[in-house]
Amino acid sequence: MRHLIKFLSVFLLASCLLFSCKTQQSKPTPGSSASGPNLESGESPKPDLPVKELNSVKTPLVPVAYELPEIPREFRGVWIATVVNIDWPESGTDSYEKQKADFIRILDYYKSLNFNTVIVQVRTAGDAFYPSNLAPWSRYLTGKEGKAPSTTENPLTWMINAAHNRGLEFHAWLNPYRATFDLKTELLSPDHDYNKHRDWMLKYGTKYYYNPGLPEVKAHLTKIIEEIVVNYSVDAIHFDDYFYPYKIAGQTFPDQVSYQKFKKPNQSIDDWRRQNVNDLIASVHQTIQKHKPWVQFGISPFGVWRNQDKDPKGSPTRAGQTNYDDLYADPITWMREGWIDYLIPQIYWSMDYELASYRKLNDWWANNHYNTKIYIGNGPYKIRDNADKAWDNPQEINAQVSYTRTHPTIQGNAFFSAKSLLNKNQDVAQRLKNELYDQPTLTPEFAPLGTSIIETPSIAAVANQSEMTEITLEKPLDPAIRYALIQGADSKNNLPDAKIHTVWVGSYRARSLRVSNLQTEYLAIRWVDHFGRIVSSQVYQVP
Repeated sequence: MRHLIKFLSVFLLASCLLFSCKTQQSKPTPGSSASGPNLESGESPKPDLPVKELNSVKTPLVPVAYELPEIPREFRGVWIATVVNIDWPESGTDSYEKQKADFIRILDYYKSLNFNTVIVQVRTAGDAFYPSNLAPWSRYLTGKEGKAPSTTENPLTWMINAAHNRGLEFHAWLNPYRATFDLKTELLSPDHDYNKHRDWMLKYGTKYYYNPGLPEVKAHLTKIIEEIVVNYSVDAIHFDDYFYPYKIAGQTFPDQVSYQKFKKPNQSIDDWRRQNVNDLIASVHQTIQKHKPWVQFGISPFGVWRNQDKDPKGSPTRAGQTNYDDLYADPITWMREGWIDYLIPQIYWSMDYELASYRKLNDWWANNHYNTKIYIGNGPYKIRDNADKAWDNPQEINAQVSYTRTHPTIQGNAFFSAKSLLNKNQDVAQRLKNELYDQPTLTPEFAPLGTSIIETPSIAAVANQSEMTEITLEKPLDPAIRYALIQGADSKNNLPDAKIHTVWVGSYRARSLRVSNLQTEYLAIRWVDHFGRIVSSQVYQVP
């Protein structure tokens, strides 16, 4: 397997001033980082490090000509599902402090397994895990929909900072079209869209859905994304596989009136539905690019685009339902048009499952990526709990990840869901770490759509004391810098193998950085921008 550079715990401290980015494609408008609805103004990362004055003398550094090796990259994500409290919180009636402790337990566990991304569900069914003018508080967070949590802290801001403090990317996961999880509408807040916009709702099976064919629904869902992107330092917006609902035998999705009103001449209802989803995806992409073009947009669709019996370009599968024909979702179009940054097809089947083989679907997506980042979604929730006896083999997940790695156009994996490797199957998780995730790595980098001009950071001095090292910069960091990777060693040749300290600055114009003590002769810093690119690598000697 690939050689991966060691890096362990993460610390963060940054001075917080204005929020902006030198990106020619799009600059945030004045106030775009200001607090949004009910947000606390000027919130900034809250470090776990002790804060105390440094007494030692600041020492100027001498630049050294030494080329640092590249750090390997691989996406390693986990979904943290909040709907009906699948993964977190354990209960909406738990105290806020217990909820925080449980969330940290999840983060620390997956960090210890050398994961680098958490995909956290912040909208489950017309609700929100953050203060919003567009949706009520989720009952899965507070026990009652519309009830605010018992804290003055913004839960989403806190979750993002907790993830970043540990060097984990935070992808905000939303379910756009599901309006309710059941038919118990008496539990809904008066501020829920079911009560405010009943004409937007369609009942199908045991749930209500937003009508994807209504222009006002598309505009509303886009505003929900905009609210998050503008007000929070998320690394990505993430949709799952629920677009039009999975089909129910004997029932028809009741959108025929909207179809007759909005269809184009000679447009079939299937094509019209796919166009509705495409319109939303394109709108979300444009909105993200307008405000923060470095925020990724990723989707994790059902694992099969089309079966070959419906389309010769489809996969050699016999899935009962597919994206294109049943969910009216067309990931091929999204990738071809450049509307998304990454795709995580959910291939929750065993390696050689007869109807939909993990092996064959990896091959298919590897050949149909359209220059979009592809990661594979794996289903460890099936381990020792599925009719397919292949899942009784504790080596199944490792075999899947190993096979994914044979495809250069697939760059990682994500696992559903957090409790499947935390509350049970810890032996499988440890096997994954020992054999495949034995060393940490960085997430894949992205290329900005426009020209990005970033000022190279310059180090002025370093000061050591018993608990920490302070690195002083000559001027505040360019806000396009997201984090720094810092190493120290007594020989420059030992720098590549030294522990890496990750300091997340996330657009804040830091003037100094602090890490745990580095009383070493040599210091190396790699500066990473919003898009995950290492924009500068610097090595210094401490006189």
